[in-house]
Amino acid sequence: MADKNTVFQQKLSVNIGGNLMDLSTPKIMGIVNLTPDSFYDGGRNNNPSKATKKAEQLLAEGADILDLGAYSSRPGAEHISELEELERLLPVVNAIVKEFPDAGLSIDTFRSGVARAAIDAGAHVINDISGGELDKAMFAAVAALRVPYILMHMRGTPQTMASQTKYQDITSEVCFYFAEKIADLKHLGVIDIIIDPGFGFAKTPEQSYELLKNLDLLKITGHPVLAGLSRKSMIYKTLGTDAENALTGTIAANTIALMKGANLLRVHDVRAAKEAITIFEKVR
Repeated sequence: MADKNTVFQQKLSVNIGGNLMDLSTPKIMGIVNLTPDSFYDGGRNNNPSKATKKAEQLLAEGADILDLGAYSSRPGAEHISELEELERLLPVVNAIVKEFPDAGLSIDTFRSGVARAAIDAGAHVINDISGGELDKAMFAAVAALRVPYILMHMRGTPQTMASQTKYQDITSEVCFYFAEKIADLKHLGVIDIIIDPGFGFAKTPEQSYELLKNLDLLKITGHPVLAGLSRKSMIYKTLGTDAENALTGTIAANTIALMKGANLLRVHDVRAAKEAITIFEKVR
């Protein structure tokens, strides 16, 4: 009988700026928030100097790629214009590209115009929380830009998602969502797709844990899986603490994600994630 972990063959490499990243060994995406109101580190890195120092720290700790976000996607976050998002983002992209030309850069945005501008400025990957739902031009833009696309599951918007958590079977519905979206992306010619179940996005903590428990089932899509669990409310509310004190819980959740087949961890704390992956690899 085939090993249950090898029944579904995944595409485990993506082209990052002309270099293949092998995801058969889990990799780390370090978060650089450029917003004043992100749930954990809002305002700490919201200018080019601070953001470049943060990027240097994350790369030194072992980040394989950096994820820059200039639009806060926490529940109930303030909506900002595309112009404001670009004004926050592009100076930082330019600064990091200049300082660390070999660093892989992902852009956390749901806007196709921001995606195009950021890739033109030297970024390499688009990370879209909305799966193309908040900007119907996004899929075509990614196809034209010929860059990897991180496809996340979410309902509604950051302002409304907390009220859209009714599911019959969340794992099946998320898998069906990915099947439809991946078909659309492939039809347009997008080659490198990474899927993200969107822990905490239009999901209660219980639903997020259900998805974490069933994360290995997402292998049926044939694409690498990103787990974005870092310091989220599903962790700190369970532990009766806050985001600032949720590192231990994050390490535990990330370790479970690795055991369930996650190929990429999106984290605030790169060193801790790197150590978790090192131990995981010893026993895999």
